[in-house]
Amino acid sequence: MNEIERRRTFAIISHPDAGKTTLTEKLLLFGGQIQVAGAVKNNKIKKTATSDWMEIEKQRGISVTTSVMEFDYDGYKVNILDTPGHQDFAEDTFRTLTAVDSAIIVVDSAKGVEAQTRKLMTVCRMRKTPVIIFINKMDREGKDPFDLLDELESELQIKVRPLSWPINQGQRFKGVYNIYEESLHLFTPDKQKLTEVIEIDANTPELEAHVGEADAAKLREDLELVDGVYPEFKTDDYLAAEVAPVFFGSALNNFGVKELLDCFVRIAPSPRPTQAEERTVTPEEKKFTGFIFKITANIDPNHRSCIAFCKVCSGKFQRNAPYQHVRLNKTVRFSSPMQFMAQRKSTVDEAYPGDIVGLPDNGIFKIGDTLTEGELLHFRGLPSFSPEMFKYIENADPMKTKQLNKGIEQLMDEGVAQLFVNQFNNRKIIGTVGQLQFEVIQYRLENEYNAKCRWEPVSLYKACWIESDDPAELENFKKRKYQYMAKDREGRDVFLADSNYVLQMAQNDFKHIRFHFTSEF
Repeated sequence: MNEIERRRTFAIISHPDAGKTTLTEKLLLFGGQIQVAGAVKNNKIKKTATSDWMEIEKQRGISVTTSVMEFDYDGYKVNILDTPGHQDFAEDTFRTLTAVDSAIIVVDSAKGVEAQTRKLMTVCRMRKTPVIIFINKMDREGKDPFDLLDELESELQIKVRPLSWPINQGQRFKGVYNIYEESLHLFTPDKQKLTEVIEIDANTPELEAHVGEADAAKLREDLELVDGVYPEFKTDDYLAAEVAPVFFGSALNNFGVKELLDCFVRIAPSPRPTQAEERTVTPEEKKFTGFIFKITANIDPNHRSCIAFCKVCSGKFQRNAPYQHVRLNKTVRFSSPMQFMAQRKSTVDEAYPGDIVGLPDNGIFKIGDTLTEGELLHFRGLPSFSPEMFKYIENADPMKTKQLNKGIEQLMDEGVAQLFVNQFNNRKIIGTVGQLQFEVIQYRLENEYNAKCRWEPVSLYKACWIESDDPAELENFKKRKYQYMAKDREGRDVFLADSNYVLQMAQNDFKHIRFHFTSEF
């Protein structure tokens, strides 16, 4: 098996609080990266989850930025990206989805499919990303497994096929039967360490001895029904993103996680070709190409450093080799590229397609930049979505203007939020998708850049990017709406509509102007 075939790069996505970070912890436990799994919310265990390393994440028990982790398992190299679930950081998650080959969707068994899950699935469908669904929290009372499967089919618009099946649920939850390997795994729940497994065949009388008659009869009946209703599992259908395998379990108590991981490394896709504007790039090519999908400021609070995350698409990335930075048209070298385990990092000499490398950034990168060995390629950028909440950002300490501007610039590079400058009064407007982001920006400006800001309300409904083939009409539009015109960081024209009515009127009055709600057009 060569280097490319053994790579598995995937993201874990879901609605908030379905258990992504807990599942990531357990996968790291199997990968031998950590010996004791931390909990996201727990009073007795002083250890917080590995992937939540920012101060603000530890305080609130939520993830606010995507973290990158990698480990070896069973001869495969697995790269996990744990994404934030909160809607407020959805952009970060959408970007992450462009850098992975497959995804695991976590669903809470009691709540079923929620709004954010639907949104994320739409992105996976657009890009034809194969998904595996993990139904979590089976140790709590929840919906009937068959009802859940029907809900997944109708809500996520994808066919499903269960590859493991729960024995009872809630208080009476006994374990998981592995359909994929036809063996039963009974576990003793342990939140922090690995425990041993008893394997039994479901058709032997041994089953009754372990789970009792009623559960054994129910399990056999369910399995018969599953085989009758759902077609046989074919790996090709999964890779074509037509069928989603479903696993049941409880991430907190380590039920069903190993089944998920074992099956995942076998069937998940190795790195796939990436579409650039000029041509399709395949992973087997000799020459290196890669793109930046995320920038994080201040991983190390003592140094104000930014790190750009680069996904390797083809060839082999080498330390100190000269690479072409396509947008700036200059040659760059990297003396200390890094691999990550959330916040712990180590220097790496080479990386292969599918890997994620952290490159020290001194302000030369933007999200979507391409690195090559000389060829002029442009990987398709990632859309910025039109924000839904807006506030003016004002400097609260006039002595710290410089720090504030630097802080805003770096945080916007990360893609936390979007900055618009109003052309009428030159005030800065920050647009986000949720309230929580304003708090995170304020907190990080104060703690990382030593700058204080205050928010002032502004009543806006939507920001839309405008363009037109008729320059005269565009000028006329800008004159009539000059109070509502702004520029984004790239200097593109943005129209800030203060209500839905104003937006519709503008669309009706100016027929030749196109209004875009994402920045990629």
